[in-house]
Amino acid sequence: MAKQFDKKITWTIKNFSSLPADLIYSDHFVVGGCKWHLRAYPKGYNNANYLSLFLCVAVPTSLPSGWRRHTKFRLTLVNQSSDKLSQSKRTELEQWFDEKTTNWGLPSMCPLNEIHAKDSGFLLNGELKIVVEIKVLETIGKLDITEETSTITESVNVNGFQLLPSQAKSVSRMFEKHPEMASDLRPKNPNLRSGYMSLLLSLIETMSHLPLEMSKDDLLDAYAALGSMRDAGFKLDWLEKKLYEVSEKKENEEASETGLHEMEDELKEMKQKCLEMEARVEKEKAKVSTAKAPISFDDIV
Repeated sequence: MAKQFDKKITWTIKNFSSLPADLIYSDHFVVGGCKWHLRAYPKGYNNANYLSLFLCVAVPTSLPSGWRRHTKFRLTLVNQSSDKLSQSKRTELEQWFDEKTTNWGLPSMCPLNEIHAKDSGFLLNGELKIVVEIKVLETIGKLDITEETSTITESVNVNGFQLLPSQAKSVSRMFEKHPEMASDLRPKNPNLRSGYMSLLLSLIETMSHLPLEMSKDDLLDAYAALGSMRDAGFKLDWLEKKLYEVSEKKENEEASETGLHEMEDELKEMKQKCLEMEARVEKEKAKVSTAKAPISFDDIV
């Protein structure tokens, strides 16, 4: 079965509620050898009370006359607490882009009052997340080649988790060794699932440090994080066993360190006593030598 989209990327807009601009752009991203960006109207397009969102060809004036791009794409306004609400704010489109049509999208993506509503789930810590999935079906004209990203993040699907490319290899290895670890995971929202997986990777990274570099607070935090993930449905007996081993190693290392310091102090004290004893011995040797010395004629006379 052919893959529906070439790439899935996320645009995170920080401080959405306090943005001063009426129009904002994402950084450029490259799909199918073509450069794109997203354009949004955080206060509504033409004063409409809706978030407006468009997929745009980046720098169309740099392309040769007659260029065309046939695309299939899907825009999603992510609800960070409910996957069902994210699905209700998802639109799939198929469109030709050319010199006359350099952008295409949704002037009425979502009512702004719904986005800003308390506990709506669209804003988390002031951040709004937009996902675009895109496949380039056909390209006519010169291709773009330079990829520029910072606020745009590509995500990779690994066993149902949307992750950063840098996380994919580690998570794949975990599922190879522990295929059932997330079979009972309760959260279905992709952002929550990704958050839990990032927490799991962070915990493993922390445990990978030398035990001496971990404080008692680090260990307490690690047990708390493990408990949170188990409550969510992760099967992590294997990790709990490793964490116990790390904790035990930490205790043994601290005990050994304490014992070593005590022995070093004792050795230092013993060395000082030896030096003092050597000085006394040399002094007594001098006395004995003096006592054994013969008395000369001059000493008597």
